[in-house]
Amino acid sequence: MTFNDNARIDTGRVSKRSGARRGGLIAGGGVGVALLLALGSQLLGVNLLPFAPVVDQLISGSSLSGERSEALPGCETGADANADAECRMAATADSLDRYWAGEVDGYRAPAEVVLFEGQTQSGCGTATAATGPFYCPPDESIYLDVAFFDTLSSDYGASDGSLAQMYVLAHEWGHHISNLIGTLQQTGRESGPASGSVRLELQADCFAGAWVQNASTVTDSAGVPFLQPVTSEQIADAMSAAAAVGDDHIMESAGAPVNPERFTHGTSEQRQRWFQEGYRGGPGACGTFDVPASEL
Repeated sequence: MTFNDNARIDTGRVSKRSGARRGGLIAGGGVGVALLLALGSQLLGVNLLPFAPVVDQLISGSSLSGERSEALPGCETGADANADAECRMAATADSLDRYWAGEVDGYRAPAEVVLFEGQTQSGCGTATAATGPFYCPPDESIYLDVAFFDTLSSDYGASDGSLAQMYVLAHEWGHHISNLIGTLQQTGRESGPASGSVRLELQADCFAGAWVQNASTVTDSAGVPFLQPVTSEQIADAMSAAAAVGDDHIMESAGAPVNPERFTHGTSEQRQRWFQEGYRGGPGACGTFDVPASEL
């Protein structure tokens, strides 16, 4: 989607962390930890993906030092958001916050959206580019390294369009909404095609679609809409990102057989379809915990 150039961005809930260095032997790696664990899950018959932050911390060293957090500079208008990925995330966060404030009784925003480079510390352990963006329930914060967008495009075939990137943050914000309404607490570490984990991820996709459908009506503090109406080409960008992170696509990309009993996020088709459910029907259409397995 395209931001209106004169929309004003409130960056108060977004911070940029940089300068972190690890103690330990290894800092990062060329292959994502989540991808390695997806393959390991297939080989061992155990779902290892929930342990990605812990495993990353163990292989990379346990301490971070020299990290600093600062306000996001140079992100004031929609024009800035159209030109820069980090500003785009700040503007998207502002829009998401204002949209969901009108949709959820007792709404509270995520404590923070943390943009970082390489690695940072979260309430769920060490966040790295390898583990990908995630929502951390204990500190109610979202962690995202915008370098992930390049990985999503180059390694998984997603579009590099703006809405493909915005979908990622909208999905993680969707997990926060699930936390607020209580469905996040209905999940465990189980896997499988109808597991709580899959239902939670599909609900977040649906919530992302609900925001996209209404995003052009959300306004800044002066009443200026943040975003222009979405186009069919931009929807296709979001669909490509949703498909790229389907369980079946990730397993195939890792060279592993597609095993539905190891699903934790849903198939590419399911992720696209539930995004569309939210886009057509709004948040009320996102009852993924209320439908039988055959309707997921």
